[in-house]
Order: sequence, then C-alpha cells, then structure tokens
Amino acid sequence: MTPFAIAGIQQYVNPLQSNVDGMIHRLDVCLARFPWTQMVLFSELAPFGPLNKFALPDENEALDKFREAARRNGIWLVPGSMFIKNEAGEIRNTSFVIDPDGEIVARYSKMFPFRPYEQGITAGTDFCVFDVPEVGRFGLSICYDIWFPETTRQLTSMGAEVLLHPVLTGTTDRDAELAIARATAAQFQCYVIDVNGLGAGGVGKSCVVDPSSMVLHQSGGQEDMFPIEVDFDMVRRQRETGLKGLGQVLKSFRDRSNDFPVYDRAAGADAYLHTLGPLEMPQKGSRTGIRVDVESEAEAPQPKDVYPPQHAEGLTGTR
Repeated sequence: MTPFAIAGIQQYVNPLQSNVDGMIHRLDVCLARFPWTQMVLFSELAPFGPLNKFALPDENEALDKFREAARRNGIWLVPGSMFIKNEAGEIRNTSFVIDPDGEIVARYSKMFPFRPYEQGITAGTDFCVFDVPEVGRFGLSICYDIWFPETTRQLTSMGAEVLLHPVLTGTTDRDAELAIARATAAQFQCYVIDVNGLGAGGVGKSCVVDPSSMVLHQSGGQEDMFPIEVDFDMVRRQRETGLKGLGQVLKSFRDRSNDFPVYDRAAGADAYLHTLGPLEMPQKGSRTGIRVDVESEAEAPQPKDVYPPQHAEGLTGTR
C-alpha cells in the first residue's frame, strides 16, 4: 500500500476582502487536529473571491504567506486559485502547487473559464502534473475543466493518479457536477478530490471519490475539513486489472482502433456544433434553439364545441 493523506478545506469565502489569513488559520487548525495530513487543497478563488478586480501580479504577498504556511507545517499546499494579471493585462484563473519546503513547484491556469459568465478571463493552455517523490503523480484542473473529459484524459495519459480539483460552484448545477466527478473517477481510474467553497465561494458539497467511483466523503453546506488517506497502489492495480476486475478503460483507449476526427478542426466533423449559435448569455424570454412552426389561420384546426349541441343553448364562451 502506498498511502498519502490529503485534506480538503471547505470554507466561507468573502468576495470583498482577503480570505488569506482565514485560510491559513484553518490550515493550522487542520494540521493540529489531523497531524498526519500531508497535502491540503482549498477551493477555487478562495483567497480573494470571484471578482477579477482583485487580480494580483504573479509574485504577491498572499503567495508568500502560503509558502511560509506550507514550510512551517511541512505539507504540500494548493491554496485554491486566484486571479493573476500579467504585464500584458491578461487575467488568468491560476492555481499554485507549493511543496513542504515552501517552493512553488507547479502552476496551472484554468483552460475552460465558465463562459459566457466568466468574462474577461484568458484561458490557460498548459496541462499540469507534478510528482510527490516516492508517492505518485498528481494532476490539477479547475472547476469547469472537469466538464470536458479531454482535460482529464490528457492528465491521466501523462500519468496522473489523483486529480486535484478546486471548484467554485454556487449554482443549481452542483449536483450535475458531483455526478461528473464520480464519472471522471471511473472513466479515468483515478481519485478525484473536489473541493468547493461557501458563501461567495459556492454551495459546498465537496467530495472525494475513489477510482471505483465510490464517494469516500461528501460535505454538506457548512464549513468542513476532511483528511482522506488515498492509496496509490489501488489506482495502479485497478488500471492493470480493471474496475472491480472488469473495465480496463485506459488500456482500451490506448489500444483503440480508430482516432476521432472531431478533434481535427479542419476535418468538418464538428459541423453541427457550428449551428448552435454564439456563446453568449441567455436573455429573458429567449426561445433560442426552440423551433416554433406557426400555422396559417386557414390551416389551423377549427375549435370544437365543448358541449354537445343539445346542451349548448344559453351558454357563452364555450367555443
């Protein structure tokens, strides 16, 4: 068995002031209560909330505080994500991976901003995997990324055994997202550590799913810290022998007899997608996508008597 203890921290996120000190306080409490924890993951945009007006440069005081907290506690730390603005003025939703020495060893920018709602955010283009020495390989994606299985397909093809997935979901599609988390774990035979926030950070319901799609932990709608020991040997055995000795999906994909022309933008296999209209915000009363056939008055069927003729006498408004 190759065990590794990962704690998710689901906390309230204030949208108008820094949450950094509160995050570090909860981190210290988590390590005091569960000193065997080796990695801690927070939710998407936990440090400063969902308003991109609080975007920071790549090097900033908040990151320095997180680096010191990781070093002091001797843990791996992914402090959710934050909006980072580069010199060209582009803003990306970016996660940082900090090792137990307080060094930033990886960073990842969200590939699929939640458009059309997440406007003004530049999409990332690089995938992120990193190794914990003598333990295993981790992949990192953010929130809406998981709705596109290609992202996890790439990470697991690069060897990721655990998917770290900070999210900010405060909308009615959270239950659908939880179903996707379970499906992702089964499809790609990996652990999924899915951490949501509260308040401006989401509706909670964080979860941890193992490679057989079993939910190991499900938070409610209150603050929560949940250390879970994952087993990398379980991932490796299941990838060799299949989910419950059955589907060997990664090897089946590797040994596929065909490729998929939909991924060739010039092939035209995605022609239908171009009929769906622009990626834009729905408007009140919109009937976009609904075909309405309006019959001419002459072709429209005539109304029938509601009452038989012998009972209609003396009634009005019955036709």
